[in-house]
Amino acid sequence: MSKSWRELTIAFAGIVLATKQVAQLAKTGYLKTDEFETSVRSLFERNPVSTEATYGSGHNLAEAFEELEKLLNNHRDPRNADLLRYVLGVLHLQKKLIKRKEMLYVIGNRLEKAETQAQHFGITHDNVISNIAEIYTDTLSKFPYRIQVTGEATYLQQTRVASQIRVLLLAAIRSATLWRQLGGSRWQLLLYRNQMAKHAHELYLEFKR
Repeated sequence: MSKSWRELTIAFAGIVLATKQVAQLAKTGYLKTDEFETSVRSLFERNPVSTEATYGSGHNLAEAFEELEKLLNNHRDPRNADLLRYVLGVLHLQKKLIKRKEMLYVIGNRLEKAETQAQHFGITHDNVISNIAEIYTDTLSKFPYRIQVTGEATYLQQTRVASQIRVLLLAAIRSATLWRQLGGSRWQLLLYRNQMAKHAHELYLEFKR
């Protein structure tokens, strides 16, 4: 596997990891603590030594690699509709965000403060999650286009769930930024979908627990 394809697939798996949790939260009100921590921590990795280091380890993305392979091979499956919509929505928002330098500055500055708070309280403490969720609300939520999250109203109306979803969407956008920095594009997904699926499968076999 070429280094570039490996890194592109790892970064895209980061998008899938976060959006998969959004779909799960919206429908069940539940998420896996270790996966949530991986996505949140990626927000604070501004200068990682490698693409993999953004997520701590490739092992933390094992299920995301598997999910990415399924999504690429079965993108027309109705069961993947919400996840695909969230992924495409994240790519669209990220493309809008990258043109707004002042908004990027605000997000970066406030994430630095959130990181200091996380060092004191813990990375997934309610105060930290609420703080990061407000960053999303004050910036990305201002765009005319918004990602419509669908699920059970019982869960979506809960403050905790709403905050976690916003944090995960921000984490997904962070991964989308990394993916584009590595050379990722929508055309690449259309033209080389099978190739990325193949690399996702290889990475899953490498890192499965």
